[in-house]
Amino acid sequence: MLQPNQDDKNKFISPRSRYYGQVKPENLVFNANLQEFAQKVGMITSLETNGKLDSQDAYEQIKSLWKQLKHSKKELGIGDEPPASA
Repeated sequence: MLQPNQDDKNKFISPRSRYYGQVKPENLVFNANLQEFAQKVGMITSLETNGKLDSQDAYEQIKSLWKQLKHSKKELGIGDEPPASA
């Protein structure tokens, strides 16, 4: 029987969606961070829903992930550009 490729396992467990926005390095990095955030929040909420994680622990973990994402956004300078004039 064939052993599944490790890369295939990672793609199944952690799928990544295409990026459709303006292609700039900082946007691509933030998009990857955002997808990772969403995936981790999904795992945490599943663990909490199934009784494997306390609600307060789940909240604290998600809060920490949110702070990391905000820090990432700030460090990458996402959203710092002034809005375009009409």
